[in-house]
Amino acid sequence: MSNSQDAAKTDKIPCPLSHLCLALVAVAPSLITVPANLNIVLTAAVTVWVGSHRSVKDTPPEESMTRTDALRFPLVGSAVLFGLFITFKVLPKNLVNLVLAGYFALLGVLALTATALPFIEQLCSARVKKLSWTAPKFYLPSWLSKEPVDFTITAPECAGAAISLLFCIWYFKEKHWLANNVLGLAFSVQGIEHLSLGAVSTGVILLSGLFFYDIFWVFCTPVMVAVAKSFDAPIKLLFPRALEEGSKTIPFSMLGLGDIVIPGIFVALVLRYDTLHHARYFRSAYGGYVFGLGTTILVMNVFEAAQPALLYIVPAVLAAVLGHAAINKQFLEVFHFSESKDKDETDVQDVNKEDIVAQDGQLPAGTVQSQASDKKIS
Repeated sequence: MSNSQDAAKTDKIPCPLSHLCLALVAVAPSLITVPANLNIVLTAAVTVWVGSHRSVKDTPPEESMTRTDALRFPLVGSAVLFGLFITFKVLPKNLVNLVLAGYFALLGVLALTATALPFIEQLCSARVKKLSWTAPKFYLPSWLSKEPVDFTITAPECAGAAISLLFCIWYFKEKHWLANNVLGLAFSVQGIEHLSLGAVSTGVILLSGLFFYDIFWVFCTPVMVAVAKSFDAPIKLLFPRALEEGSKTIPFSMLGLGDIVIPGIFVALVLRYDTLHHARYFRSAYGGYVFGLGTTILVMNVFEAAQPALLYIVPAVLAAVLGHAAINKQFLEVFHFSESKDKDETDVQDVNKEDIVAQDGQLPAGTVQSQASDKKIS
């Protein structure tokens, strides 16, 4: 592959129109009246679409969730959730939210910068993109890391961080619902893009565990709803509803980021499977997610009570993907798909092909690989 081809592939922004749609959906309620229920479904659906397509890269993630991690996740999540519930009961709510808002504002600088970076780089010349600054190596406390920290920032990253910092200062000062949502969407996109389940079977375990987790904490205890209402930080998206008669305070509907990111990383994994195997299971996974979220909204309005979204999303997504695979007689192939295993097998096949060609005396292995790569790109 030539350097020019590498540069072109790196500079390409994944699904730019979808990014524009996400921005419009996020800003629209501040300009016009948008039904909250419709806004919830559109925002979540476009976020999953954007995050999933950004997750498709040349190489699979170096680190992925293991089955043990997936089994532990609902337990760890339960401990954190209950810990927050107790914290809000014991400590002043304003103090807790002040600390959490500051923490998430700092994280927001990183998330916003990473999300906007592909667009910022498009505005920079090749010379500006190469500019970078390296800070002197420094050490963190030994309980955090024993290795020295090597920090380098590029000019586009520096520009993005400066803009993101100003935005997060505005959020921390005003706590406007739009600023909350922008940060929440950045967290969601980055989560779906970078968090990897590694294998479909791991995703099934994780989603199944969180299916029961969501049901228990929403239906069996007041903990989930209480924390969601008390937690004033961008871990949830806020959707303005119509003002009630005689009220001056805008009411909001809420959707937790977990209801976007957790199913989203599974949908993204299915898209990467499709990319490697030229399949079409992503449409089923994505359609299952939209259907499950839509069902959640419908049930919530019928019973006028908070609903555990994963109760409806998880069965819809898993049934859509695995059912589609079963119809195509590929159930086991899809269920046992692993990104790391698939990459290893591909690498072995490439090496074997190169060895065979080299032994036949036709061309050096490196030349064959280069020509094969160029042919595939074209």
